[in-house]
Amino acid sequence: MKNMAFSITTKQMYAGTKDVTRRLGWLGIRPGVRVMAVEKGIGLKVGEKVKQIGEIKIVSARLEPLNHISVADVVREGFPELSIREFIIMFCKSHKCEPDQLVTRIEFERLYPVGDTPISL
Repeated sequence: MKNMAFSITTKQMYAGTKDVTRRLGWLGIRPGVRVMAVEKGIGLKVGEKVKQIGEIKIVSARLEPLNHISVADVVREGFPELSIREFIIMFCKSHKCEPDQLVTRIEFERLYPVGDTPISL
């Protein structure tokens, strides 16, 4: 099973307030695929282990420009306190991209109970 990291939105994943994510790449992801949500996938320090958040199932995936995000999707991304502009600025800074960057919008459902503690591997 492939891992999908949620290092910026770990809290939202545990709280169950996120069910949409935008990614650079992930072009081949399809509805029905199950993925393991993890806290951090790369950049682990020596001796540090992957912490699983839980399994998710992809509901839909499509390419769209980042700057086409809606207010509703900013909320679904786990950032109800941000405006569209603030979300785009945050995303571009963390992903080193431009506002018109094509991203993969991925909607998913959690297959794990909200509030579970991480599992170390």
